[in-house]
Amino acid sequence: MYLKRKIDAFLEGWKADPDRKPLIIKGSRQVGKTESVKHFAERNYESVVEINFVRDEKYKGIIADGYEAADIVKNISLLDPSKRFIPGKTLIFFDEITEFPEIATALKFFAIDGRFDVICSGSMLGVNYRKIESNSVGYKKDYDMFSMDFEEFLWAKGYDSETVEQMLHHMREFRPFSALEMDVYHSLFLDFNILGGMPAVVAEYIRKNTFEGSLDTQKQLTADYREDIRKYASGVDQTRIVNVFNRVAPQLARENKKFQISKVASGARFRDYRGCVEWLADAGMVNICYCMDFPELPLGGNYDPDIFKLYFADTGLLVSMLDEESQEDLRANKNLGVYKGALFENMVGEALVKQGYKLFYYKRDNSSLEVDFFVRSKSMLIPIEVKAKDGKAKSMSTLIHSDKYPDICCGLKFSKNNIGHDNGIYTFPYFCAFLLKRFMASFHPEEERERGKALGGEELNG
Repeated sequence: MYLKRKIDAFLEGWKADPDRKPLIIKGSRQVGKTESVKHFAERNYESVVEINFVRDEKYKGIIADGYEAADIVKNISLLDPSKRFIPGKTLIFFDEITEFPEIATALKFFAIDGRFDVICSGSMLGVNYRKIESNSVGYKKDYDMFSMDFEEFLWAKGYDSETVEQMLHHMREFRPFSALEMDVYHSLFLDFNILGGMPAVVAEYIRKNTFEGSLDTQKQLTADYREDIRKYASGVDQTRIVNVFNRVAPQLARENKKFQISKVASGARFRDYRGCVEWLADAGMVNICYCMDFPELPLGGNYDPDIFKLYFADTGLLVSMLDEESQEDLRANKNLGVYKGALFENMVGEALVKQGYKLFYYKRDNSSLEVDFFVRSKSMLIPIEVKAKDGKAKSMSTLIHSDKYPDICCGLKFSKNNIGHDNGIYTFPYFCAFLLKRFMASFHPEEERERGKALGGEELNG
């Protein structure tokens, strides 16, 4: 059962480019890289030559005569004469190149040769990417692949692109959804986040139309991640990285969600754990949300690298690490309990990262003023708050209406509530978070500020 993915359209566009370079697909374990490449290859090439460096270690010898494309093709044919190399009609797929990053040196020569298309992929590429980058700079194209987002989940459930366009129109027109739309989309969104976006978990859910078996699959994935840490991390860092990974969920459950190294293990010191958090981020397991020094532009460089929150790159991973009672309650009753705030923040943070945003938050010292995330328009900084319960976004209102923050004129709030606008704050349901970047393309906060003044703060509810 193949699930439609956004990478499908990207691969078709890559193939249509006459000047295409070898492609490297980065992404964490089990996000669907290999399956997507095979699906694309079967429909676009007369011959597909797949080399998996985990399954077939003998192919690590194909560079014995150097990195020229002709020499590598010759050696692959020597190992397996059934593989066909048809100029202009062949895709060479080097999979799991984390096990053999040296092959990246050959990409330059395949690009120059030009007879064969080349795609590389691997589950832990982020960890070893500096070496791969240095070996192939200028002669390859990169693509970051994530687990499924809510739009891809909607496709899997049978909804088409028109459904997504209608959701976007609601946002752009600030037009509330009907009660039926709210019920259906909210229910689908909760299902998606309980499952997570790993294709194997989603496919099983689609086949059975229940959550049966999903937790076992999620827990196996979590175990695989811990095994990856032990396999790819070196020395004492293995234990430290595992300790950090294991503490992400419990620290998110705290009122103060700032990640504290001192809480990871007895006597843990920040300097001993420096690099462990970045390792997990490079591996695609977590997303780092840095604390801004002050809520103003630019975002880059305006943050403290030692103060941050950690979110899971896939909310399904967070769900899989809850205790058994919470698991049962969540699947049976969709009761988010103590992790409610953490889950919704993780959901929105995940959606932002999958759209290409980096994560930043702000917490003013000695104050309750705190905002969950920030994005920017062309000239304005826009705070984002995620509300698990009904309530006023007091911190965001302070940022909007105080003269101390001239880069901020309005804010966005994601909650269970319908679309609305009040006093510079635009409210959207959680399930709209995946559309934020498309919404921002036509949202001009400077104009909205003037519009708000003209309306005298009147609330818009359609």
